Amino acid sequence: MSEGPEERVDPRRLEGGLRRVVGRRTLLLFVIGDILGAGIYALVGKVSGEVGGAVWLPFLVAFVLAALTATAYAELVGKYPQAAGAALYVNRAFGVPFVTFVVAFAVMMSGVTSASAAARAFGGDYLAEFVSLPTLVGALAFLAVVTLVNLVGISESVKVNVALTLVEASGLLVIIVIGVFALVGGDGEPSRALEFHPGGGAFLGVLGGTALAFYALLGFEDSVNLAEEARDPERDFPVALFGGLAVAVVIYGAVAFTATMLVDARTLRSSTGPLLEVVKVAGLDFPPKLFALIALLAVGNTALINMIMASRLVYGMARERIVPPPLGAVHPTRRTPWVAIAFTVALAVALVATGDVGGLADTTVLLLLCVFALVNVCVLVLRRERVEHRHFRAPTWMPVLGAASCLFLTLPITGRDGEVYLRALVLLAIGLVLWLVNRVVLRRTARSGATRPGPG
Repeated sequence: MSEGPEERVDPRRLEGGLRRVVGRRTLLLFVIGDILGAGIYALVGKVSGEVGGAVWLPFLVAFVLAALTATAYAELVGKYPQAAGAALYVNRAFGVPFVTFVVAFAVMMSGVTSASAAARAFGGDYLAEFVSLPTLVGALAFLAVVTLVNLVGISESVKVNVALTLVEASGLLVIIVIGVFALVGGDGEPSRALEFHPGGGAFLGVLGGTALAFYALLGFEDSVNLAEEARDPERDFPVALFGGLAVAVVIYGAVAFTATMLVDARTLRSSTGPLLEVVKVAGLDFPPKLFALIALLAVGNTALINMIMASRLVYGMARERIVPPPLGAVHPTRRTPWVAIAFTVALAVALVATGDVGGLADTTVLLLLCVFALVNVCVLVLRRERVEHRHFRAPTWMPVLGAASCLFLTLPITGRDGEVYLRALVLLAIGLVLWLVNRVVLRRTARSGATRPGPG
């Protein structure tokens, strides 16, 4: 669990860092809140389409695979308790600026694709409880609202995020209570939750379902950015990370079991608001419109978190002159990165117009699986670096298996459509263009500075 001392600077003693004010309980709640979100509200039906009634199984497998990668994050956060996450670890392990940029840009793009999936989910059956609009129109209107909140300011955005986290958790609690009442009252068909009807065979069915279910557990990656503000990240982060994943998978398992117990797989598969179908057939009299509102707010929270993260990453890269500096422009009165926000929103609009919930969620998973594979490799490479303080050390086989499983889940064998790979490549190509443009601009600036006559 510890590393021996060597002549290296303790990252916890760096001057000018962020205030360490986040305790273990707050960190645990943040991890749970970061994981819970649009994934479970939107994708239960899609996962059911892969495996039939046993929806809980892909969620369980996804949890096991996510936990393997979580051990790598737990070791690296304890070793380097600073903000920046995967980009920091890749930079320390390989020291290649372009690779670091690609990782940071992939994380940023995963936020945009995740928000786009949430927008498509928002414009579906949940919104239809209140107003009849084409899915695309509802999704674009939703993006406009999220953008407005993002532009208003980070303080206001964080307050909205905290409130929405409580709302989305309450919605999942409603589904679990419905399940308990159904079991006690003898309603539903619990045996249906054990039915297994994969379309392309058991292995491929679970694999495809797991690749989708992984989307619902990806939020833990964002929590590493609190490392620099945690009071005792070496001790608290592993507890919060593994505890948050465990709580989330229990909640997801209970929700998935309830959904398939009360609603047949065909209905779940065809619905863009699968949990709303559960509320409508429940013996417990809970207003469907109220639950639809809760679901819409939960989906909104996921999009808001991801769009804030994406725009701030673009802003940070622009300020560091990694991408063109104009992307780092700040609004004169609101002090928000309005150009970065406009850039990420433009990407989201294009994605919403060309993809569906499943495809956009799958693109998010594909991008982050590549990042996770690198993080698992980083933890092994960085074993050569030793620090003075004690920290969590993952058993070597776990990051090895984590890297292998992440790479395996990126393969077409999962049933992932070709357009998902194409979409991911196009998004990364945008990053490559920005990188090249910035390099040309910097080179010209340096050249003009060198040839400009000095004072005299």
